[in-house]
Amino acid sequence: MVRAIARLRWRHRLGPVQIAGRLKIPASTVHAVLVRCRINRLTHIDRVTGEPLRRYEHDHPDSLIHVDVTKFGNIPDGGGHRYVGRQQGEINKRATRGLPRGADYKPRTGTAFVHTVIDDHSRVAYAEIHTDETAMTATAVLRRAMAWFAELGVTVERVLSDNGSAYRSHAWRDTCAELGATPKRTRPYRPQTNGKIERFHRTLAAGWAYARFYPSEALRRAALPGWLHFYNHHRPHSSTGGKPPVTRLTNLPGHHS
Repeated sequence: MVRAIARLRWRHRLGPVQIAGRLKIPASTVHAVLVRCRINRLTHIDRVTGEPLRRYEHDHPDSLIHVDVTKFGNIPDGGGHRYVGRQQGEINKRATRGLPRGADYKPRTGTAFVHTVIDDHSRVAYAEIHTDETAMTATAVLRRAMAWFAELGVTVERVLSDNGSAYRSHAWRDTCAELGATPKRTRPYRPQTNGKIERFHRTLAAGWAYARFYPSEALRRAALPGWLHFYNHHRPHSSTGGKPPVTRLTNLPGHHS
């Protein structure tokens, strides 16, 4: 009976009442079985396979870091369409593209590639903004990120990435070996395997990228270090008992600043 209940839940996403009707048993019994099997909420079931999600967390900061790249459209001078409307946003974009390239030119339109790194245990995060996601850029980010984590007392043992071309390159493999970290990759077409950093990307978008009106891309980029400090040192995190991520790095000096 438990297998029949679970099968209907996984394959057809039916609720307790619908399952009870098909199996001719009380809905309260179905609900009790779903709770016991930890599939009483559809958010706990993988959308692709129908299997229960098995969440994991490494038990110490040195064990594993997640790496990935998320992309945001650069903000034209005068603001983007999210805050000034589509018509004015397009005007700002066209005007920004027409600006001459001088010695101090910085990208004003196009895409910002935000390379992100997050510690699995503590959720402490590191990020850099670049103009591409090539292996050369990704390996350089990894070197700086691991040096930054080392200053916090974290010696990385494993690096988990998706199957992007940069992370499948010989340069990435060799860099990980040089840094003493074992490269790992997620299963193809299973982004939830790297779910912690995917969730961080949503937090990054809501808390920094689209949190307020930025009249230029330069101002948004300038706000990233401050937001990362807030995220790591002050923002409560549900997975760390409502405390900031940095509190899980017990050997970090001045982590309550």
